[in-house]
Amino acid sequence: MTAPPSPPDSASSPKSLSEHSAFIAFLDRLGSHPVRFFDYIGGIARLLWQTAIWIWRALVLRQVRFGRFALYSQIVRVGARSVGVIGLVSFCIGLILALQMAPPLADFGQIDQVATIISIAVVRELGPLISAIVLTGFAGASIAAELGTMVVGEEIEALEAHALNPVRFLVVPRVLATTLSLIFLCIMSEIIAIAGGWWLGVNLLDIPSGVYKANTLDILDLADFFTGLFKAGVFGAIIGAIACYNGLHVTGGASGVGKATTNTVVHCIEAIIYTDLIFTAVFYTLGWT
Repeated sequence: MTAPPSPPDSASSPKSLSEHSAFIAFLDRLGSHPVRFFDYIGGIARLLWQTAIWIWRALVLRQVRFGRFALYSQIVRVGARSVGVIGLVSFCIGLILALQMAPPLADFGQIDQVATIISIAVVRELGPLISAIVLTGFAGASIAAELGTMVVGEEIEALEAHALNPVRFLVVPRVLATTLSLIFLCIMSEIIAIAGGWWLGVNLLDIPSGVYKANTLDILDLADFFTGLFKAGVFGAIIGAIACYNGLHVTGGASGVGKATTNTVVHCIEAIIYTDLIFTAVFYTLGWT
């Protein structure tokens, strides 16, 4: 007489299998986020490295032509057309800082120090930061949408089919244009913001013009100026690299282009803020602040 079948093992029951699958799915989702993050950062770093290599080859090797016309056209599209927006924003920033700092300084009888605060804040921090954020919305999204449309239209594949490197002909001019443009836009932004603070301080706060100019020149030195320009150059390279990377990795047709454009603006602003924090901490440690 055969023995009755043994009851099913609880470890292999449907309920246990579903719990096991849910736990594996949870671990997969939990681990996929850092993997995608580091894959994204690595892709941007690799794109920047390839860009630097092509720039070096163009400067050293005669047989590698440098697309000057493409660079000039991108500088006009990215930089020259951003002058009005950044100039207006910078002038308003100068006015806002003067209005915000005047009452507390007046309580201590130091209202003429408005010039000192505006100069330090604009040259070290707000000039490159505001210029980079405005350029992100003005040019970064445009670059991502342009390259994404080329990917959807299979123009990138056409370039590769003709043995033309997309990094050399598409990425290098755009990254260089955003980097160089942001450096010059930063200088313009700082001058306009300081001029806005001077105009309000002289005409509304009754600060003598000579005192305002003297306080501005006394507090600033070359270290302040060059650290701001260094930040602007790095921010420009970040904007160009992120915009080009997102544009070249578009999938899903027209909806993918819109997603890449949105992601470019968000990722650029986040990267700029984090990078600015790192630079500020390093400069503070080195005593450059």
